[in-house]
Amino acid sequence: MSSSPAACLDGRVALVTGAGSGIGRAAALALAAAGAVVVVTETAGKGEAAEETSQLVASSGGGALAVELDVRDLDSIERCVEQARRWQGHIDVLVNNAGIAIRKPAFDLTPDDWDAVLDVNLRGVFFVSQAVGRVMRDQERAGGAIVNVASIMGLVGSLERAAYGASKGGVVNLTRVLAVEWAPHGIRVNAVCPTFVDTPLTRPMFDARPEYHAEVLAKTPLGRLATVEEVADAILFLAGATMTTGHALTVDGGWTAE
Repeated sequence: MSSSPAACLDGRVALVTGAGSGIGRAAALALAAAGAVVVVTETAGKGEAAEETSQLVASSGGGALAVELDVRDLDSIERCVEQARRWQGHIDVLVNNAGIAIRKPAFDLTPDDWDAVLDVNLRGVFFVSQAVGRVMRDQERAGGAIVNVASIMGLVGSLERAAYGASKGGVVNLTRVLAVEWAPHGIRVNAVCPTFVDTPLTRPMFDARPEYHAEVLAKTPLGRLATVEEVADAILFLAGATMTTGHALTVDGGWTAE
C-alpha cells in the first residue's frame, strides 16, 4: 500500500473550479485517480467541457458530478456548493483553479480590465473558499484541504501583468491568512505557483511570439514549460499533505530560485 499523502483521498469529495480544461481538468483526474470523487465546475458557456471532464473521470473508474459555477456570482457559488454538499454529504478538498489573464502595459489597463481579473482571480477565490470552508467547518468529519492555484507572477514582477500579478500575489497572501485563521477547524490552505504551462491557451501565444517563448525558456533553469500533469501532481500533494498549511509551492522549473 502506498504511503504517499494521495492514499488518504479515498472516499473524499473534491470540488475543482475551472475543471473543463487545462490544469483544472488535470487536477480533477489526479484527484479521482487518488480515490476522491470530484465535483467538476465550469461557467455556463463551458458546460460541455465540464461534462467531458466528468466522463473522463468516470471512464477511469471514478465518480464525478458536473456543476455550473460562476465564481464572480455569490448566488452561483451558494448553489454550486450546496449541490456539491448534497451529492455526497460533505466536501473535503477544494481546488480554486478558475482564473483569467489580461496582459496590457500598466498605463493602458482600464478599470474594467482590473475588475475583470480581480473579480475572478482573487474575489472568486475568497468567496468560494468561504462557502466551502463553512461546509468543511460544520460537517460531521470537520476539516479539509484547500489548494489555490496562484502563479509565479504572484511572487515576482513581470511586464504587462499588473492586474494579474496583483491578483495572484493576493491569492498567495490570502492563502497564508486563511491557513492561520482556519487551522483550528482542521482546514489546511495552501497554494501552487506554476510557471508558464504548456496548454492550448499558451501555445498560440508562443507560436505568435517565438522570441518570447525563447525568453521564457531562458529564464527557466530546467529549460522547458510545465505540463498540466506536473501542476496537478503538486495540487494532489498539497491536498493530502496533512502537516502542510500556509505554503506556496512553486512549480516553476527553478524560475524563482535565481
